[in-house]
Amino acid sequence: MTKLPINLTDLLRQRTVEGERIEYKAGWNPDAVIRTICAFANDFENLGGGYVVIGQDCDANGQPVFPPQGLPDKQLDKIQRELLAHCQLIQPPYFPVLSVEEFEGRKLLVLWAPGGQNRPYKAPEAVTAKRKVWRYYVRRYSSTVEAKGEIEQELLSLAAKVPFDDRYNQSAQIDELSKPLMQEFLQEVGSALAAHAPSLTVEALARQMNVAGGPSEAPWPKNVGLLFFNEAPERFFPGAQIDVVWFPEGAGGDRFEEKTFKGPLARMTREALGYIQRNYLRETVIKHSDRAEATRVWNFPYAAIEEALVNAVYHRSYEEREPIEVRISNEELVILSFPGPDRSIRMEDFQAGRLVSRRYRNRRIGEFLKELDMTEGRSTGIPKILKEMAANGSPAPLFETDDERIAFVVRLPRHPLASAVDTPQVTPQVITEVTPQVTPQVTPQVITEVTPQVITEVTPQVITEVTPQVTPQVGALLSRMDGAMTRQAMQDALGLVDREHFRKSYLVPALEQGVIKMTKPGKPNSRSQRYRLTSLGRQWLDTHSGGGAR
Repeated sequence: MTKLPINLTDLLRQRTVEGERIEYKAGWNPDAVIRTICAFANDFENLGGGYVVIGQDCDANGQPVFPPQGLPDKQLDKIQRELLAHCQLIQPPYFPVLSVEEFEGRKLLVLWAPGGQNRPYKAPEAVTAKRKVWRYYVRRYSSTVEAKGEIEQELLSLAAKVPFDDRYNQSAQIDELSKPLMQEFLQEVGSALAAHAPSLTVEALARQMNVAGGPSEAPWPKNVGLLFFNEAPERFFPGAQIDVVWFPEGAGGDRFEEKTFKGPLARMTREALGYIQRNYLRETVIKHSDRAEATRVWNFPYAAIEEALVNAVYHRSYEEREPIEVRISNEELVILSFPGPDRSIRMEDFQAGRLVSRRYRNRRIGEFLKELDMTEGRSTGIPKILKEMAANGSPAPLFETDDERIAFVVRLPRHPLASAVDTPQVTPQVITEVTPQVTPQVTPQVITEVTPQVITEVTPQVITEVTPQVTPQVGALLSRMDGAMTRQAMQDALGLVDREHFRKSYLVPALEQGVIKMTKPGKPNSRSQRYRLTSLGRQWLDTHSGGGAR
């Protein structure tokens, strides 16, 4: 049986719950009980619902009388059966949490009715009547009353369903929100709350950030809080992951390689983007005989991939059990998410790449991504993808869905002159080995599209260069490097609390890309281990910050 969020003694004797959130019934009165449950479910004042105690009588002032009257044992099963049947009459169906409690030797039925996620609710005036009339009910002070006039209109306005990401998750506990993750977010976005966060409890901090709510005796995390500030959100939202699949022989081939990314939403997205950038993006340099400047093109521009993937994370449904899938081949990069765009976007605008939505599926997720500078949240995603693909000289991207909006597909074609990816490359040392094998990848079909003046120059001089393109996290780390630094000093310089997040998103990618190195590579776990910039790291700083670090 479900445990009540508050001790019965506290509920009855200490009155820790306000009078408008508790109602006493000396006996089983199904009509009155169902109306009160409906009122608590509507939670008109947003107090967190309330409690109905059956078997507890009260005086004229509404105070409980002790000892309670109690309920005979032989009635308990009958009342529970009838309660189950009558709760199904509430529209939409709503079922409170029921607990049989013993107090001062008497049996009581305690119904906990938290505010419902699908309000407004209505219930029959009389559940036992043959001809039923449904009404809306709310709590007014310590009474249950019918919602009429302006109150009814205001209650009906709540029919604008609470978005999934802003709902309470009643299957999770408040302590399943990670305080270090919340603090790290506040530090990253420069919030004034970051200075006060260490002194706050998890619940107080979560309420301040509006990622938790509910009554004080039973606080709940919101879905958006679990998605961003829990180390394993896939426990609550199966399918909350990104699968990156590489098809070396094309989508129709027999071989593929897959890597799955899970974890807090922002970290998962950044790690997936960093992995794609390190392993599958190639810059091709085309030198010309008639001018000094070379043409530089990417097989897939990173900014377009970033925008498309962040959009998928933002706009997908976390009620769906399907992951976001990134499918990469030498011909295209495809991002698949479920479901498709909102129906407020017309199909003709969709085909033209003009996706301006009047409704957002995940407003709270969008707010957090915007604070992290990962999205703008103003329907600019599709235009930016188009712009970045055009700037790279790539073919136009394709956006696909159907009338049912079952899925959303973004196809980014490879630049026709860009080098193919033979094998995912991790370190710069391996990338340099690709150079001699690049020229054969320029197909005759592509060459015919180049002017005669360029053809004689392109074939021997298409070169895949190793340019230090790094993720924003690695860039932030490089800009704060000062000589040989310990891991803790680097983490402190970035203002990060979570050691594992620093290791996965900053330290490991920087080492893999060869922009920093260990002072004791033979002893990676040495207590005196330090990290310093490599020549490649200094090259990146010279390009992006004028060589400010040492």
